[in-house]
Amino acid sequence: MTPPTSRTWSRRGHTPVVRVRGDSQRRLSVAALSCYKPGERTRLVFRPKQNVDDKRGGRRSFTFAGYRDLLAAAHQQLGAPLVLFWDNLNVHLNARLRAFIDTRDWIISFQLPSYAPDLNPVEGVWSLVRRSAQCNTAFTDPDHLIRTLRRSLREIQYRPELIDACLTITTSRPQPQ
Repeated sequence: MTPPTSRTWSRRGHTPVVRVRGDSQRRLSVAALSCYKPGERTRLVFRPKQNVDDKRGGRRSFTFAGYRDLLAAAHQQLGAPLVLFWDNLNVHLNARLRAFIDTRDWIISFQLPSYAPDLNPVEGVWSLVRRSAQCNTAFTDPDHLIRTLRRSLREIQYRPELIDACLTITTSRPQPQ
């Protein structure tokens, strides 16, 4: 829950200080899909997952089941087949998730090249969230963080032009000879 910092102001000679406790082991994970369909508005489908303090050593982020449920929910909401462009997150490369995708005729999947975050529009969405909702905020507890993230992501959902701006498509034009 360490807040990202940004520019701020204060009276001359009074440096603003934000105190943050660093003892929390809780984690919040958010998975999102930016969905593009010709002739329709761009959509953002997301699912947050909160993990409580757990010393048992289990996975504290999204697992196969979380991504499977997200894909099924997106398919149901959109009412259309999905074409996925995955980054190289280890769960995206999981054999169970690959088998799930391969057995569904409504999913076509492509792997993005390594170290290419500029090709992933969801990275742009996370950048928007970090620069707006999370910036210069000291969260009081995990629920405060979750509420803030949900509100920020919903604001982005209602502004499809922001999601469109996160999709960077470059086409090469033939050069005149």
